[in-house]
Amino acid sequence: MGRFVPRLDDRDTGGFFDAAREGRLVYRACLDCDSALHPPVAYCRFCGGWNTDWRQASGHGTLHSWTTVTHQVHPDYPPPYTLVLVELDGPTPPVRLLGMLPEAADLSVGLPMEVYFKDEEGVRLPQWRRASN
Repeated sequence: MGRFVPRLDDRDTGGFFDAAREGRLVYRACLDCDSALHPPVAYCRFCGGWNTDWRQASGHGTLHSWTTVTHQVHPDYPPPYTLVLVELDGPTPPVRLLGMLPEAADLSVGLPMEVYFKDEEGVRLPQWRRASN
């Protein structure tokens, strides 16, 4: 069965994973009204425009929410692990990305987080950890 990995050739998300392969974190944005578009799509749901592109993110954010998984739901993901939802610093409206901490963690809302990149099954994926400040 193997670990879950994204499709790299998806027209809406392919650019996100291309940037991750280079060690960059990006989000889709409308170049006409300057709105962040997440989940990423080729058109703007705010102004209706099709002038969109990938924008560089700072790689920093704050912890919005999390849950620790203690019951194994997939053989390739042994518990405990923590799924985190991190709100990126900067984009409007807010962009929130998921990540996984490989252990149970003592966390709190608003905790500063930073991105790092991890190779999984031949794909480089952005993940999150507490910011080192």
